[in-house]
Amino acid sequence: MNLSGPLYALLAFAIFATHDVVIKFLGGTYSPFQLIFFTTLFSFPLVTFMLIQDSTHGNLRPKHPWWMLARTFFATITGFTAFYAFSVLPLAQTYVLLFATPLLITLLSIPILGEKVGAHRLGAVIVGLVGVLVVLRPGATDLTLGHLAGITSAVSNAMASIIVRKIGQDERPVVLMLYPMVAAFVVMGLLMIFVYKPMPIEHIGGVVVISGLGFIAGLVLISAYKNGDAAIVAPMQYSQIIWASIFGFLIFGESVDVSTILGAAIIILSGLYIVFRETRLGTKSQTPVLRTRSRGGTAAGFRVSYFLRRSKARG
Repeated sequence: MNLSGPLYALLAFAIFATHDVVIKFLGGTYSPFQLIFFTTLFSFPLVTFMLIQDSTHGNLRPKHPWWMLARTFFATITGFTAFYAFSVLPLAQTYVLLFATPLLITLLSIPILGEKVGAHRLGAVIVGLVGVLVVLRPGATDLTLGHLAGITSAVSNAMASIIVRKIGQDERPVVLMLYPMVAAFVVMGLLMIFVYKPMPIEHIGGVVVISGLGFIAGLVLISAYKNGDAAIVAPMQYSQIIWASIFGFLIFGESVDVSTILGAAIIILSGLYIVFRETRLGTKSQTPVLRTRSRGGTAAGFRVSYFLRRSKARG
């Protein structure tokens, strides 16, 4: 078995976890509006440099304007809520909530993609959502805006991913990527006016680091999928919980409670089972989880699937 794919994936998600640590550090001082505005600003040159190599002909008008509007809306919500959740919740707990995304993608693929989800995968989704309740412990602990943000980010990320699966074959990659980035830049820039705080040079450097790490992690993730099977690479995202526990303890003095560990185990096993079922079904399934290859949830991120398709076409 070729181990380079999963090893690249482990490296990519370790970089993403480091990226999230910087978000949490700066999130204690600045609002998500301000952080996303500047992160998007510094990400534009990086992503644009990759997009100018797009040789496909066409304009920037979407072929599915209403679906594109919905994707842009959900992508913007995903970035804001993820940044907020990382800022106020323990790292491990935030990741556990975001890990619900593959479960929700499976569920949303039924009405939006027309995917037939059998009893096995549907059961895995239900069990995984029970895992989310184990983490949240409604009634036994106070639910905060941070918890709501984490759940909202998972839902909106799943919606944005499913929409890309629906219209991705028709829309130019430059359209799919630039619209959400421009929306994040404009919307967060307007909202930032009310909460702006001057940033010293070291904090501006931190925002540049967020943009750079998100971009580098995306490139490494491309290498992971180019060198490994999606069924092996995709589950590597769950390694982020290990980094979250380490970074959370060493940097922020966080501890992982029993409910978070138990809920994480349930959600991760459910996600792995869905990946296993999609792999087994093969052509009988649209495999919406396996084909959703971008991590999402960051303003500095970009969709890796286009660059994978382009590299295969060149090969």
